[in-house]
Amino acid sequence: MDHLAKNIKEAIGSHGAWKLKLKTAVTMGYCDLPVTDASCDHDCNFGKWLHSPNFDAETRMGAPYRVINRLHAEFHKCAGSVLDLATSGRGPKATALLNGDFTQQSEKLVRGLQK
Repeated sequence: MDHLAKNIKEAIGSHGAWKLKLKTAVTMGYCDLPVTDASCDHDCNFGKWLHSPNFDAETRMGAPYRVINRLHAEFHKCAGSVLDLATSGRGPKATALLNGDFTQQSEKLVRGLQK
């Protein structure tokens, strides 16, 4: 498996695990991950790889890279919002966001990565 395919496969798996982590945060009202970290698309392994110097300027300007970069950022922004609601006592709103926009963002990111 080439490096690109390996990183994409790992990204799909690790970002899929976010829903479980967020569900747990909603249930517990707590998470050991700060909201700012969850919101940052540069801190996860995929984000570090995506924003690394592995990609030349031409690739970064291409539509596939830009779309994945945008979808990944939107995914993390939504994850941060869910976590913020969950850890500030707004569980029902966190659940609604988790089952609505977060699930949609996650599905869009996975579809984009699979392309």
